[in-house]
Amino acid sequence: MENRTEIATIGEFGLVNKIKNLFDWNIKNNEIGIGDDAALVNIPENEKIIISKELLIEGVHFDLAYCPLRHLGYKAVVMGISDIAAMNGSPKHILIGIALSNRFSVEAVEEFYFGVNTACEDFDISLIGGDTTSSPSGLTISVTAIGSANLDKITSRSGAKPNDILCVSGDLGGAFLGLQLLEREKQVFQANPDMQPELEGYDYIVQRQLKPTARMDIIYQLRDLGIVPTSMIDLSDGLASDLKHLCKASNVGATIYEEKLPIDDQTYLAATALNLSPITAALNGGEDFELLFTISQADYEKLKSISDINPIGFITDQADKLYLGMKSGEMVTLVAQGWK
Repeated sequence: MENRTEIATIGEFGLVNKIKNLFDWNIKNNEIGIGDDAALVNIPENEKIIISKELLIEGVHFDLAYCPLRHLGYKAVVMGISDIAAMNGSPKHILIGIALSNRFSVEAVEEFYFGVNTACEDFDISLIGGDTTSSPSGLTISVTAIGSANLDKITSRSGAKPNDILCVSGDLGGAFLGLQLLEREKQVFQANPDMQPELEGYDYIVQRQLKPTARMDIIYQLRDLGIVPTSMIDLSDGLASDLKHLCKASNVGATIYEEKLPIDDQTYLAATALNLSPITAALNGGEDFELLFTISQADYEKLKSISDINPIGFITDQADKLYLGMKSGEMVTLVAQGWK
């Protein structure tokens, strides 16, 4: 039988101390972190602060039936960092608040923060504070990510210009298909608890859902090449929806092409197994946390050296008009059906 320590036996301050001890390694010089009334952080000279907020609610944003707490802690941090990346910034700090019911033990909370700790190590950021409180049911997670960037390097959604090239990092639709597989196996398990999950061969897309990454590597490669995107957004709601957000902010339109959409082989296989369209998953799935951005045509040749970036279309002067060029040659209106 697994050990279970009730949070009530150590109290909130005991729980905070356990968390603090886990993160003592990453408190940078001249900072006050976990354990004081507030954090004290350094502000890089000549840089602006970038702040993002995420709120995750059990049963809405995650399902602990198949989402390990350690992966959930990692993903919560990634969601915040991805927003900083989308502003062309560098993540520096994270604050996390949790509200949890008495069904969660001390060990469960530690599992969650082990995942947070791993993400902090991977992205070289500090957990500098947060809050813990009780909840009548379930788990709620609040994440505040803090980053910085030089003012002339900050990229928003509103800078896209007609004839800019539209690019996306990585591949699309995998997280959505991973979620569909996990939901399928959950239903099978509920019907027959003796059944083992059938996820062999789908490890990549399951990871895309349970433990995604923030594409800071793309941000650093663009910087090395001297490329500042004219606009950018992270793909959390789905390509079609997020493209609509970007175009609305920039008062432009866009045309993308079906044959240019990057889709992994596992995504195709899973879509076939689930009788779903991989193109629909790529356009509307969400939670890929890739970067959708625009560059001037003058920067296109430089971009070719980054293998994990795919040009998928271009910006037009037809405000809010989004089109998808099909392989058949037909041009159809792109409808955003992603997450809200």
